[in-house]
Amino acid sequence: MHSPDHQPYVPDEADVPEFTLGPLLLGSILGIIYGASSLYLVLKVGMTVSASIPVAVMSITLFRFFSKLLGKRPATILENNIVQTTGSAGESIAFGVGVTMPAVMLLGYDMEITHVMLVAVLGGLLGILMMIPLRKALIVRQHGTLKYPEGTACADVLIVGEEGGTQAKTVFGGFGLAFVYQWLMQACKLWKDVPEGPLPFLKGASVGAEASPALLGVGYIIGARTSCIMLSGGILAALVLTPAIKLFGDALNEPLFAELMVKPQLIRDMEPGDIRKNYILYIGAGAVATGGLISLFQALPLIFGSLRSGLGDLASGGGDGHSQRRTERDLPLWLVGLGCLGLMAAIVLAPSLRMNWVGSLLVVLCGFFFATVSSRLTGEIGSSSNPISGMTVATLLLTCLVFLLLGWTTPTDRVAALSVAAIVCIAASNAGTTSQDLKTGFLLGATPKWQQWSILIGALTSALVIGWTLVKLNDAGTVYSSKDLPSVVLPGELVTSLGRRERANGPGLTDTTEYRVWHALTGNAQGVPQGKYLVREDGTLAWFVDPSINGLLTTHDDGSPAGKFDAPKTRLMALIIDGILNQKLPWGLVLIGAFIAVVMQLAGVPALPFAVGVYLPLSASVPVFLGGMVRALADHFTKRTADEGDSSPGVLLSSGYIAGGSVAAILIIFLSLIPGFSGWLDIGSRLGEEWNASNLPALLSIALLLIPLLVTGLQSAEKSRRAERAPVE
Repeated sequence: MHSPDHQPYVPDEADVPEFTLGPLLLGSILGIIYGASSLYLVLKVGMTVSASIPVAVMSITLFRFFSKLLGKRPATILENNIVQTTGSAGESIAFGVGVTMPAVMLLGYDMEITHVMLVAVLGGLLGILMMIPLRKALIVRQHGTLKYPEGTACADVLIVGEEGGTQAKTVFGGFGLAFVYQWLMQACKLWKDVPEGPLPFLKGASVGAEASPALLGVGYIIGARTSCIMLSGGILAALVLTPAIKLFGDALNEPLFAELMVKPQLIRDMEPGDIRKNYILYIGAGAVATGGLISLFQALPLIFGSLRSGLGDLASGGGDGHSQRRTERDLPLWLVGLGCLGLMAAIVLAPSLRMNWVGSLLVVLCGFFFATVSSRLTGEIGSSSNPISGMTVATLLLTCLVFLLLGWTTPTDRVAALSVAAIVCIAASNAGTTSQDLKTGFLLGATPKWQQWSILIGALTSALVIGWTLVKLNDAGTVYSSKDLPSVVLPGELVTSLGRRERANGPGLTDTTEYRVWHALTGNAQGVPQGKYLVREDGTLAWFVDPSINGLLTTHDDGSPAGKFDAPKTRLMALIIDGILNQKLPWGLVLIGAFIAVVMQLAGVPALPFAVGVYLPLSASVPVFLGGMVRALADHFTKRTADEGDSSPGVLLSSGYIAGGSVAAILIIFLSLIPGFSGWLDIGSRLGEEWNASNLPALLSIALLLIPLLVTGLQSAEKSRRAERAPVE
């Protein structure tokens, strides 16, 4: 089944080194690095960017450097393709894991590392295996119809790299600059990470801008329109909704939704941050959920058309994997089927998933449906516009409704529902990435089965490390607070039933007592806000344990700051489960957010990026907006088209910003667990209170990051001319 109008860069009959140990190792390492940076990004702003192009250019340069250093042959274009295929799995798995798994803590449970790893592995491998039989249907038969924009751009980059392109210097330069910047800011504390201040003329309003190279890079990559829409949502939340709540709530003598607050407060006593965590977050979550569903409904014609076309081609022979041509050899269908059956058995048998037979059936049905849809939509509209969040929300809604009809509303069933959505989300995300990589390989003349093996290896290695990274990132910013705890005494029989014990851990804490761990779940008879508590033997509460991801407390009891992640798309997962299975939710706030999303969509504004802006603090949307404005200026003066922009110098520098800033932030968070590390590196505390209180150093540092981004963006994009190059012999 060879497409007659396609001549790959490497001919079918060429004998070129491809599936070798070096590319697999390098791809796995780069996949872990970009997976960790993507995880950091999805916890910060709820989105990721494709890792294929930066991994490809880094592979080209690293192999070229080591070949000169060691006197070995340079890597072939197909070996570099194996690197980007292996490395791309990390980003897609990070998105699915970061969007779903932290919600288990909002449901009142611990996020266990074995649970996260298992979900990541099952979802990642399942998505790849379900997409493999569709390769010939989507990639070969639909060549010329399905464009796969990111996959085509990656093929162009690899072809340009064969003739000595200098693009990797841009990625490495951005990585180094962002790494040093993040280290000086976060570890050495030379300037504020969020310069901000109140607006004196608008009660309850404040503005700020996070000094983050990663967020600047995101803004440049997503462009001016989307970044402006995100900022608009942030302005609505911070400068309209928050002042309105403050204005009308000043006269209230009782807190609204006090049962959801760890520390019930009157609105008149709340700072802008308190209003945000107690009210705006629910409005934002309702908007994000509605925006995700709207994006899914908009894609329904494409979804059903894709499913019908894909299954039709598959039924007519698209999955035949026994061709003798090198460029048409897939993994055999019996191996794919055996792998899927093994993963399904693991889903049913794994105790940490708490999965019943209905849940496992929903995983199989929704996983196959959305893996097929995601693979084709990636070819239609690209991976960046693929509505994976909407697919996840739809899966979770369906699962919760089925569970509710069957009367399965226990805490165990809630975790099972989340596990279903998590596996499907990761499977759909990784299926889209797999189809994109296979398109790159199709254009280059790669051997499909070697790509399929490499992305399976990349998914497995990345999933194991991403699960560990997520849990450790949360542990590093967890706050143990003994302030303002509810004055309740738990029944003796409840206390004795709590088998697990834990110590309080945090800056300056010397309490070595091992307390019993109690997870207060929604609807419990004790009247305590949902969350995790450490309990004394007499039944009184000793500590409230606030997670780093979607937590409420921004400082430790000694006043030191605690690193927090807002994870905008995670809260709505818990919101859906609580709202359907427990039927207990601040529906007024959620519906306000839902109708805000509907209004924006009716006004012609994409609802999902606007909703993400509502959920995130304004300080997170501002640097995204600044990066988008720099992209607009660069594209205007260079007359660069959208297609050229996918691999332009500015996009490559932005990818370096994202990776360097994120990796540095993760490294600093982990190193801060070492006693005395933070104080040893803290130079800012020695510069005086006036310097530390000033916003000016941080604002100047943001400007210094924008200058190289603009200068690099104004460079001409390096274009590939495939027809002018001689084919590989």
